[in-house]
Amino acid sequence: MTENINITLDDIRQADGLIRPFTHRTPVLTSSWLDDRLGTELYFKCENFQKTGAFKARGAMHAILRLSDNEAKKGVATHSSGNHAAALARAARSRGIPAYIVMPENAPSVKVKAVESYEGQITFCESTLDSREETLQKVVEETGAVFIPPYNHRDVILGQATCALELLEDHPELDIIMAPVGGGGLLSGTALSAKFLKPTITVYGAEPEQANDAWQSLKAGKLIPSEKPNTIADGLRTSLGPITFSIISRQVDDIITVSETQILKSMRDVWERMKIIIEPSCSVPLAAVETRPELFRDKKVGIILTGGNVDLDKLPWL
Repeated sequence: MTENINITLDDIRQADGLIRPFTHRTPVLTSSWLDDRLGTELYFKCENFQKTGAFKARGAMHAILRLSDNEAKKGVATHSSGNHAAALARAARSRGIPAYIVMPENAPSVKVKAVESYEGQITFCESTLDSREETLQKVVEETGAVFIPPYNHRDVILGQATCALELLEDHPELDIIMAPVGGGGLLSGTALSAKFLKPTITVYGAEPEQANDAWQSLKAGKLIPSEKPNTIADGLRTSLGPITFSIISRQVDDIITVSETQILKSMRDVWERMKIIIEPSCSVPLAAVETRPELFRDKKVGIILTGGNVDLDKLPWL
Protein backbone atom coordinates (compact mmCIF):
# COMPACT_ATOMS: atom_id res chain seq x y z
CA MET A 1 0.00 0.00 0.00
CA THR A 2 1.26 3.49 -0.83
CA GLU A 3 -0.15 6.94 -0.24
CA ASN A 4 0.81 9.76 -2.60
CA ILE A 5 1.09 13.35 -1.40
CA ASN A 6 1.94 16.44 -3.38
CA ILE A 7 5.05 18.32 -2.20
CA THR A 8 6.77 21.08 -4.18
CA LEU A 9 10.06 22.90 -3.75
CA ASP A 10 8.06 25.98 -2.74
CA ASP A 11 6.46 23.92 0.04
CA ILE A 12 9.90 22.98 1.34
CA ARG A 13 11.14 26.57 1.18
CA GLN A 14 8.05 27.74 3.07
CA ALA A 15 8.70 25.12 5.75
CA ASP A 16 12.29 26.31 5.96
CA GLY A 17 11.16 29.89 6.55
CA LEU A 18 8.60 28.84 9.16
CA ILE A 19 10.97 26.81 11.36
CA ARG A 20 14.09 28.94 10.91
CA PRO A 21 13.57 30.99 14.11
CA PHE A 22 13.29 27.76 16.12
CA THR A 23 16.11 25.61 14.66
CA HIS A 24 19.82 25.81 13.90
CA ARG A 25 21.33 25.97 10.43
CA THR A 26 23.79 23.21 11.24
CA PRO A 27 27.40 23.16 10.06
CA VAL A 28 28.93 20.89 7.42
CA LEU A 29 32.19 19.23 8.48
CA THR A 30 34.79 17.21 6.58
CA SER A 31 37.50 14.67 7.46
CA SER A 32 40.69 14.44 5.38
CA TRP A 33 41.48 11.14 7.10
CA LEU A 34 38.22 9.56 5.92
CA ASP A 35 38.53 11.12 2.45
CA ASP A 36 42.07 9.82 1.96
CA ARG A 37 41.22 6.36 3.21
CA LEU A 38 38.04 5.99 1.15
CA GLY A 39 39.07 7.88 -2.00
CA THR A 40 36.10 10.21 -1.85
CA GLU A 41 35.05 13.64 -0.55
CA LEU A 42 32.61 13.41 2.34
CA TYR A 43 30.54 16.34 3.58
CA PHE A 44 28.83 15.71 6.92
CA LYS A 45 25.69 17.71 7.70
CA CYS A 46 25.89 17.80 11.50
CA GLU A 47 22.36 17.49 12.85
CA ASN A 48 23.93 16.24 16.07
CA PHE A 49 24.33 19.98 16.72
CA GLN A 50 20.61 20.63 16.07
CA LYS A 51 18.13 21.65 18.77
CA THR A 52 17.36 18.57 20.93
CA GLY A 53 20.47 16.98 19.41
CA ALA A 54 18.82 15.58 16.28
CA PHE A 55 17.22 16.45 12.93
CA LYS A 56 13.82 15.56 14.39
CA ALA A 57 13.56 19.13 15.73
CA ARG A 58 12.82 20.25 12.17
CA GLY A 59 9.82 18.04 11.41
CA ALA A 60 8.29 18.24 14.87
CA MET A 61 8.49 22.03 14.98
CA HIS A 62 7.03 22.38 11.51
CA ALA A 63 4.11 20.07 12.29
CA ILE A 64 3.29 21.92 15.53
CA LEU A 65 3.53 25.36 13.95
CA ARG A 66 1.14 24.24 11.21
CA LEU A 67 -1.63 23.32 13.70
CA SER A 68 -4.50 25.75 14.10
CA ASP A 69 -5.26 27.04 17.60
CA ASN A 70 -8.33 24.79 17.72
CA GLU A 71 -6.33 21.72 16.70
CA ALA A 72 -3.56 22.45 19.17
CA LYS A 73 -5.62 23.24 22.27
CA LYS A 74 -5.68 19.65 23.65
CA GLY A 75 -2.02 19.03 22.90
CA VAL A 76 -0.17 16.56 20.73
CA ALA A 77 0.78 12.90 21.04
CA THR A 78 3.20 10.52 19.40
CA HIS A 79 5.17 7.31 19.76
CA SER A 80 8.95 7.41 19.46
CA SER A 81 12.12 5.73 20.67
CA GLY A 82 13.43 9.11 21.65
CA ASN A 83 14.54 11.80 19.20
CA HIS A 84 11.10 12.61 17.76
CA ALA A 85 9.69 12.39 21.28
CA ALA A 86 12.10 15.02 22.60
CA ALA A 87 11.63 17.19 19.53
CA LEU A 88 7.84 17.10 19.82
CA ALA A 89 7.93 17.80 23.55
CA ARG A 90 10.18 20.82 22.96
CA ALA A 91 8.04 22.11 20.11
CA ALA A 92 4.84 21.66 22.15
CA ARG A 93 6.34 23.49 25.12
CA SER A 94 7.31 26.39 22.85
CA ARG A 95 3.65 26.69 21.87
CA GLY A 96 2.38 26.20 25.42
CA ILE A 97 0.53 22.93 24.83
CA PRO A 98 0.99 19.45 26.39
CA ALA A 99 2.85 16.60 24.67
CA TYR A 100 1.90 12.99 25.40
CA ILE A 101 4.70 10.61 24.46
CA VAL A 102 4.57 6.82 24.11
CA MET A 103 8.08 5.34 24.39
CA PRO A 104 9.27 1.71 24.17
CA GLU A 105 10.50 0.32 27.48
CA ASN A 106 14.00 -0.18 26.01
CA ALA A 107 14.40 3.45 24.88
CA PRO A 108 17.83 4.84 25.81
CA SER A 109 17.75 6.59 29.18
CA VAL A 110 19.39 9.70 27.72
CA LYS A 111 16.41 10.09 25.40
CA VAL A 112 13.89 9.47 28.17
CA LYS A 113 15.57 12.18 30.26
CA ALA A 114 15.46 14.56 27.30
CA VAL A 115 11.70 14.11 26.91
CA GLU A 116 11.23 14.69 30.63
CA SER A 117 13.37 17.85 30.48
CA TYR A 118 10.96 19.29 27.89
CA GLU A 119 7.98 18.40 30.11
CA GLY A 120 6.71 15.59 27.88
CA GLN A 121 4.28 13.21 29.62
CA ILE A 122 5.62 9.68 28.99
CA THR A 123 3.73 6.38 28.80
CA PHE A 124 5.97 3.33 28.35
CA CYS A 125 5.05 0.30 26.22
CA GLU A 126 6.56 -2.92 24.91
CA SER A 127 9.20 -2.45 22.21
CA THR A 128 7.06 -3.53 19.25
CA LEU A 129 5.27 -1.43 16.65
CA ASP A 130 1.92 -2.99 17.57
CA SER A 131 2.38 -2.09 21.22
CA ARG A 132 3.42 1.47 20.33
CA GLU A 133 0.35 2.00 18.16
CA GLU A 134 -2.11 0.37 20.59
CA THR A 135 -0.78 2.39 23.55
CA LEU A 136 -0.83 5.60 21.53
CA GLN A 137 -4.44 5.01 20.51
CA LYS A 138 -5.44 4.76 24.17
CA VAL A 139 -3.57 7.97 25.00
CA VAL A 140 -5.23 9.86 22.13
CA GLU A 141 -8.68 8.62 23.14
CA GLU A 142 -8.11 9.69 26.76
CA THR A 143 -6.63 13.14 26.03
CA GLY A 144 -8.06 14.25 22.69
CA ALA A 145 -4.52 15.18 21.62
CA VAL A 146 -3.55 15.42 17.94
CA PHE A 147 -1.33 12.56 16.76
CA ILE A 148 1.89 13.80 15.16
CA PRO A 149 3.59 10.72 13.67
CA PRO A 150 7.38 10.51 13.80
CA TYR A 151 7.69 10.16 10.02
CA ASN A 152 4.55 9.25 8.03
CA HIS A 153 3.16 12.79 7.94
CA ARG A 154 3.33 15.51 5.28
CA ASP A 155 4.31 18.36 7.61
CA VAL A 156 6.96 16.23 9.34
CA ILE A 157 8.49 15.25 5.99
CA LEU A 158 8.50 18.88 4.87
CA GLY A 159 10.37 19.85 8.02
CA GLN A 160 12.93 17.10 7.54
CA ALA A 161 13.39 18.14 3.90
CA THR A 162 14.90 21.44 5.05
CA CYS A 163 18.05 19.62 6.16
CA ALA A 164 19.04 18.54 2.64
CA LEU A 165 17.88 21.93 1.35
CA GLU A 166 20.51 23.59 3.53
CA LEU A 167 23.19 21.04 2.65
CA LEU A 168 22.73 21.49 -1.10
CA GLU A 169 22.54 25.26 -0.81
CA ASP A 170 25.94 25.13 0.89
CA HIS A 171 27.38 22.41 -1.38
CA PRO A 172 25.57 22.27 -4.74
CA GLU A 173 28.50 20.31 -6.22
CA LEU A 174 27.50 17.07 -4.46
CA ASP A 175 27.21 13.94 -6.63
CA ILE A 176 25.54 11.78 -3.97
CA ILE A 177 23.47 12.48 -0.86
CA MET A 178 22.80 9.90 1.85
CA ALA A 179 20.61 9.52 4.92
CA PRO A 180 19.81 6.61 7.22
CA VAL A 181 16.33 5.15 6.96
CA GLY A 182 14.04 3.97 9.74
CA GLY A 183 10.51 5.24 9.27
CA GLY A 184 11.70 7.16 6.23
CA GLY A 185 10.74 10.74 7.07
CA LEU A 186 14.27 12.08 6.72
CA LEU A 187 15.12 10.00 3.64
CA SER A 188 11.85 11.07 1.98
CA GLY A 189 12.51 14.73 2.66
CA THR A 190 16.15 14.38 1.64
CA ALA A 191 15.24 12.76 -1.67
CA LEU A 192 12.61 15.40 -2.46
CA SER A 193 14.90 18.36 -1.78
CA ALA A 194 17.80 16.72 -3.59
CA LYS A 195 15.89 15.83 -6.75
CA PHE A 196 14.19 19.25 -6.89
CA LEU A 197 17.49 21.11 -6.58
CA LYS A 198 19.67 18.74 -8.61
CA PRO A 199 17.78 16.11 -10.65
CA THR A 200 21.01 14.29 -11.61
CA ILE A 201 22.08 13.67 -8.00
CA THR A 202 22.12 10.09 -6.65
CA VAL A 203 20.18 9.50 -3.43
CA TYR A 204 21.02 6.50 -1.24
CA GLY A 205 19.39 5.31 1.94
CA ALA A 206 21.42 3.33 4.46
CA GLU A 207 19.92 0.73 6.77
CA PRO A 208 21.01 -1.95 9.28
CA GLU A 209 20.95 -5.49 7.93
CA GLN A 210 19.02 -6.50 11.05
CA ALA A 211 16.28 -3.90 10.46
CA ASN A 212 16.11 -3.90 6.67
CA ASP A 213 12.41 -3.41 5.95
CA ALA A 214 13.07 -0.45 3.62
CA TRP A 215 15.55 -2.47 1.56
CA GLN A 216 13.08 -5.37 1.37
CA SER A 217 10.18 -3.06 0.53
CA LEU A 218 12.08 -1.28 -2.24
CA LYS A 219 13.12 -4.58 -3.83
CA ALA A 220 9.64 -6.12 -3.54
CA GLY A 221 7.77 -3.01 -4.68
CA LYS A 222 5.45 -3.18 -1.66
CA LEU A 223 5.57 -2.40 2.04
CA ILE A 224 7.17 -5.17 4.10
CA PRO A 225 7.13 -4.23 7.81
CA SER A 226 10.09 -4.98 10.05
CA GLU A 227 8.75 -7.50 12.56
CA LYS A 228 11.67 -8.07 14.93
CA PRO A 229 14.34 -5.44 14.30
CA ASN A 230 17.47 -6.20 16.30
CA THR A 231 19.95 -3.40 15.81
CA ILE A 232 21.99 -1.11 18.01
CA ALA A 233 20.75 1.74 15.79
CA ASP A 234 17.68 2.33 17.96
CA GLY A 235 16.41 5.20 15.81
CA LEU A 236 16.10 2.85 12.82
CA ARG A 237 13.98 0.09 14.36
CA THR A 238 10.75 1.48 12.93
CA SER A 239 9.22 0.56 9.57
CA LEU A 240 8.33 2.70 6.56
CA GLY A 241 4.82 4.10 6.32
CA PRO A 242 2.63 4.39 3.21
CA ILE A 243 3.61 8.02 2.56
CA THR A 244 7.33 7.58 3.08
CA PHE A 245 7.38 4.36 1.05
CA SER A 246 5.63 6.11 -1.83
CA ILE A 247 8.25 8.88 -1.91
CA ILE A 248 11.24 6.59 -1.38
CA SER A 249 10.15 4.11 -4.04
CA ARG A 250 9.97 6.96 -6.60
CA GLN A 251 12.87 9.19 -5.56
CA VAL A 252 15.58 7.05 -3.90
CA ASP A 253 18.07 5.30 -6.16
CA ASP A 254 18.97 2.47 -3.79
CA ILE A 255 19.26 1.39 -0.17
CA ILE A 256 22.49 -0.08 1.17
CA THR A 257 22.44 -2.35 4.21
CA VAL A 258 25.26 -2.69 6.71
CA SER A 259 26.27 -4.99 9.56
CA GLU A 260 26.16 -4.20 13.27
CA THR A 261 29.94 -4.53 13.42
CA GLN A 262 30.37 -1.92 10.69
CA ILE A 263 27.86 0.45 12.31
CA LEU A 264 29.93 0.48 15.50
CA LYS A 265 33.23 0.78 13.63
CA SER A 266 32.00 3.79 11.65
CA MET A 267 30.55 5.40 14.76
CA ARG A 268 33.90 5.05 16.48
CA ASP A 269 35.73 6.43 13.42
CA VAL A 270 33.67 9.64 13.68
CA TRP A 271 34.21 9.96 17.43
CA GLU A 272 37.95 9.38 17.15
CA ARG A 273 38.75 11.25 13.93
CA MET A 274 36.19 14.05 13.79
CA LYS A 275 35.99 14.59 17.57
CA ILE A 276 32.19 14.82 17.60
CA ILE A 277 29.52 12.71 19.29
CA ILE A 278 27.10 10.80 17.08
CA GLU A 279 24.67 8.01 17.94
CA PRO A 280 24.67 4.59 16.23
CA SER A 281 21.86 5.46 13.79
CA CYS A 282 24.02 8.35 12.53
CA SER A 283 26.91 6.17 11.50
CA VAL A 284 24.89 3.91 9.18
CA PRO A 285 25.46 6.00 5.99
CA LEU A 286 29.20 6.20 6.67
CA ALA A 287 29.15 2.46 7.30
CA ALA A 288 27.63 2.06 3.81
CA VAL A 289 30.48 4.07 2.28
CA GLU A 290 33.06 2.04 4.20
CA THR A 291 31.33 -1.21 3.17
CA ARG A 292 30.93 -0.28 -0.53
CA PRO A 293 33.77 2.19 -1.26
CA GLU A 294 33.73 1.45 -4.98
CA LEU A 295 30.31 3.16 -5.29
CA PHE A 296 31.65 6.41 -3.88
CA ARG A 297 35.22 6.62 -5.17
CA ASP A 298 36.07 10.04 -6.65
CA LYS A 299 32.58 11.33 -5.79
CA LYS A 300 31.45 14.23 -3.62
CA VAL A 301 29.14 12.68 -1.04
CA GLY A 302 26.84 14.46 1.41
CA ILE A 303 26.00 12.50 4.56
CA ILE A 304 23.40 13.60 7.10
CA LEU A 305 24.60 12.90 10.64
CA THR A 306 21.19 12.58 12.21
CA GLY A 307 21.80 12.99 15.93
CA GLY A 308 24.13 12.83 18.89
CA ASN A 309 22.00 11.58 21.79
CA VAL A 310 24.12 8.84 23.35
CA ASP A 311 23.91 7.29 26.81
CA LEU A 312 27.48 7.95 27.99
CA ASP A 313 27.11 5.32 30.73
CA LYS A 314 26.49 2.63 28.10
CA LEU A 315 28.86 3.32 25.23
CA PRO A 316 28.40 0.49 22.71
CA TRP A 317 32.09 -0.40 22.39
CA LEU A 318 32.59 -0.88 26.13
